[in-house]
Amino acid sequence: MEKTSTGSEDKGMSRARFLAGAAALGLAGAVLPAAGAQAGDARTGRPGRGLTRRGVVYTVGAGETPGTAWDPARMRADIRAIRRDLHANTVDVTGDGVERLTATAAEAAERGLHVWLQPTLGDAPQRDILEHLAECGRFAERLRRQGAGVELSVGCEFWLFVPGIVPGETVLERVENLQNGTADPERVQRRLTAFTAKAAAVGRSVFDGRLSYAAAQDDEVDWTLFDVVGIDYYADPADHVRELRRYMGWGKPLAITEFGTCTYAGAPQAGGMGWSVVDYDKDPPEIKGNLVRSEHTQAAYLTDLLSVFESMGLYAAMAFEFLTADAPHRPGDPLHDLDMASYAITKPVRDRPDDPVSPWHWEPRAAFHALARRYARTC
Repeated sequence: MEKTSTGSEDKGMSRARFLAGAAALGLAGAVLPAAGAQAGDARTGRPGRGLTRRGVVYTVGAGETPGTAWDPARMRADIRAIRRDLHANTVDVTGDGVERLTATAAEAAERGLHVWLQPTLGDAPQRDILEHLAECGRFAERLRRQGAGVELSVGCEFWLFVPGIVPGETVLERVENLQNGTADPERVQRRLTAFTAKAAAVGRSVFDGRLSYAAAQDDEVDWTLFDVVGIDYYADPADHVRELRRYMGWGKPLAITEFGTCTYAGAPQAGGMGWSVVDYDKDPPEIKGNLVRSEHTQAAYLTDLLSVFESMGLYAAMAFEFLTADAPHRPGDPLHDLDMASYAITKPVRDRPDDPVSPWHWEPRAAFHALARRYARTC
């Protein structure tokens, strides 16, 4: 992901470090109403009836190199593949850059996909983040009035990406401050609550459809501000139903705004820390620990979780993510196969593996095919 949280690598890395630091500091802990729904439909408490929205996260951003940056032609081909080949009915368009986000959302709507638009400008002044949200929200409202299926998420894990909540100018500085104990948890929570309320108010002021927010597990969020409870779900608990049931007490639709794992044996047990198997101090970066690539592991994990979400009647689930362009697959070279540490359901392959500016294309992983089979049953 990018240093502004818009690409896949930095966002996954930052999220993982943040969750580890938050857990260690005791910053996590959702506050839910006392009366919670039982396993079953997250909206009504009735027996599960499957997911309404089945999709994938599609990240737009500037990329680490011009060759991996957002490109209109590549985006259009990707959206076609999401609709036609993955058989998704929903796409979570996320990242930063109003032009990139709105062009991608428009293409998805044109292809008949339900759009979950989530601007995630990070490491910028709060006023800029809110204006970025407002511009995207206005566009989402135009799409909605034209008859497109669209929902607006006001952002993702604010205390990680928004300056002024946790001390630190960048994501990594904020994570370090969480880990070393220099952040006051009560002050952090007050600031988070205040900014979340501001973001919700901005969203409401420009968009008349369903409003949501993508929270990390155990974030303390006032979900009365939103129409949909959104959770980025990366835990590996023994009982997913029990873990997820606690979000149902708000009596609102529950959306899994991200879920996934990396592509090596044992990755699900790493949860949100799956990315940490890369040694970026090496040039070129190397995979640590003699890992065994396993596309089957990722595919099985995603489909198993999908079965849980369906059985509970959750509203939506978006696999993270469609593509991580800056983590190329190196067949036959496990030491440098950075794609193993990616959560994507496709693998980028360079025409010339040793050339970082080589042309490239993506190929579907086993997880892509597994999700496509599941999604096709209900499309």
